[in-house]
Amino acid sequence: MAEKAKLYYFDGRGLMESIRWLLTVAGVEFEEVFLKTREQYEQLLKDGALMFQQVPLVEIDGMKLIQTRAILNYIAAKYNLYGKDLKERVMIDMYVEGIRDLMDLLIKHPFLPPAEKDSNTKLIQTKAVDRFFPVYEQALAQSGGGYLVGGQLSKADVQVFEVVLMVEEKLPSILSSFPQLQAFQSRMRNVPAIQKFLQPGSQRKAQPDDNYVKTAMEVLRF
Repeated sequence: MAEKAKLYYFDGRGLMESIRWLLTVAGVEFEEVFLKTREQYEQLLKDGALMFQQVPLVEIDGMKLIQTRAILNYIAAKYNLYGKDLKERVMIDMYVEGIRDLMDLLIKHPFLPPAEKDSNTKLIQTKAVDRFFPVYEQALAQSGGGYLVGGQLSKADVQVFEVVLMVEEKLPSILSSFPQLQAFQSRMRNVPAIQKFLQPGSQRKAQPDDNYVKTAMEVLRF
């Protein structure tokens, strides 16, 4: 049996959640070490595990990987979630980089002062409806295969689905004008690994709470 991947991060979504999603879809089991104290983080630094003094950190295949995009690309390439050729791969990358712009707004949201959260939610809504969701709506309409690129599941589908769910948590009716994305969401929910990941008790993390924010700020001192 292959050794489980080991994930070092906080007990919350943040930059690690997309990695959890992709490992799950790839069928890779993983265990987690939750950073709760500054001392844990400093020990990782002392051990030389954090190349740029940053988390997430993933131990997999005998390597210590950092930088979220690099980790996601490795998982996608290894487990056939990165297209059939370079042309498909660059399309996948474009779709992923686009949705990352929206993801960044969602990730920073819990750390904003209360007075700024409403305006950030409105910004998320505006960018989703006017800039990002129309792109994926059109891509799905043109793909004909139910997925964004090449008629098969890729990391682009997984990350777009993840972000759509996160936006819906804040704006439940956000997909009302996007029938292709609605159908896409239903298909993704029926992928067995995803179906299991969405059930209570899985390794999927809940929406960030005050304790997650407090812990991350104390450990990283920002």
